[in-house]
Amino acid sequence: MRVFVKSFGCSTNLADGEVLAGCLAEAGYLLVNDFSEADMVVYNTCAVKGPTENRMIEMLKRVPKSKKLIVAGCLPLINFERLCREVRFDGVVGPASGNVIVEVAKQVSSGKRTVFLKEALKAKPDLNLPCVRMNRVISIIPVNYGCLGSCAYCCVVFARGRLRSYSVQEIVERAKRDIAAGVKEFWLTSQDTACYGRDIGTNLAELLNALCTINGDFRIRVGMMTPNVVMDALEEVIRAFKNEKVYKFVHLPVQSGDDQILKHMRRFYSVEDFKKIVNTFRASFPDITIATDVICGFPRESTEAFERTLQLIEDVEPDIVNVSKFFARPKTPAAQMQANSVSLTEIKRRSIEAAKLARKVAFERNQRWVGWKGEILVDEVGKVAGSWVGRNFAYKPIAIKSDNNLLGKTLRVKVVKAFSTHLEGEIIE
Repeated sequence: MRVFVKSFGCSTNLADGEVLAGCLAEAGYLLVNDFSEADMVVYNTCAVKGPTENRMIEMLKRVPKSKKLIVAGCLPLINFERLCREVRFDGVVGPASGNVIVEVAKQVSSGKRTVFLKEALKAKPDLNLPCVRMNRVISIIPVNYGCLGSCAYCCVVFARGRLRSYSVQEIVERAKRDIAAGVKEFWLTSQDTACYGRDIGTNLAELLNALCTINGDFRIRVGMMTPNVVMDALEEVIRAFKNEKVYKFVHLPVQSGDDQILKHMRRFYSVEDFKKIVNTFRASFPDITIATDVICGFPRESTEAFERTLQLIEDVEPDIVNVSKFFARPKTPAAQMQANSVSLTEIKRRSIEAAKLARKVAFERNQRWVGWKGEILVDEVGKVAGSWVGRNFAYKPIAIKSDNNLLGKTLRVKVVKAFSTHLEGEIIE
């Protein structure tokens, strides 16, 4: 049977999708890259936001009855009622399902409608399972599933559950195998990498130190860290970041520049805590790339509270700001705050204003890199024919042009132009 597998959403879900594809391929299914050629379609879904869920539902509804459809990922656990009401499916499986997908595919192939969700919130598939990587030089390793948070707006906890960490040894052995297979870049991913290991007596710093002792030429990108959790071990994490194998890049979602809104969001840190973390990282790594997230229009967000978020962006000058509009998600505490909601028109206005400021700040930050010379690891095929994207030590994306296949190569470049989203470079012979 020919199977088309496609994943959406965060890097953890992309990692899950690589394992789904690997397990199906090992079981004898023929993976195809063209949807039209498939007998069976496996969509590994995301539903973190309302508009994302809507897009997933519309996409699922377009799958013709002639193809078997398996819905995997977070959507089934976040809004199973809607999925059943609006979508014709043959099989359902939750996130991090690993080789369970093979049994579900077998049952669907035999004509049986199958729903397998009972173990989803405890799932932690073996890191030895086969995977089909989307990019041969990048390995996405989930270091843990679930988190320790209770954010008022978040529905992912209903799909991913509470913290379940892999051991340092499991992750190190996985990394060694991937390096032997030609991997040059690792993405350590989870719902919150800062809480890694707190359920098994270890932590993120110990994991990074262990990974950096592995022989080989590779780089590590650390995924999102919740500010209050990383604060508990900030100095340890910064010491681990000093290894040259770790990209000088941190993703610290602040979500709001107003302390009262942070309390309503159940984010257990203050604006000053966030600033302290950023300043501490920059004191050790002046050129570090800082990424953050903000939500516009959370219930009770006054005009003044929103202005404080804008002021925070101006004060901290993050390299990347992911701006989101607030959408109430099913069964979350924030969904019960509708009496204090901000109008959709005002949410849109605020998000446009925040995004405009974010682009301005990002462009100004990137201009500082013009004239920089140094090494990059080419880890991505560019969107334009003959273009490639590499990352420097600060994980800055630098676009270059070449007719040669540069994927996985380490090159010396000079940055010649800056944009808000990336840099442009020339190869130095």
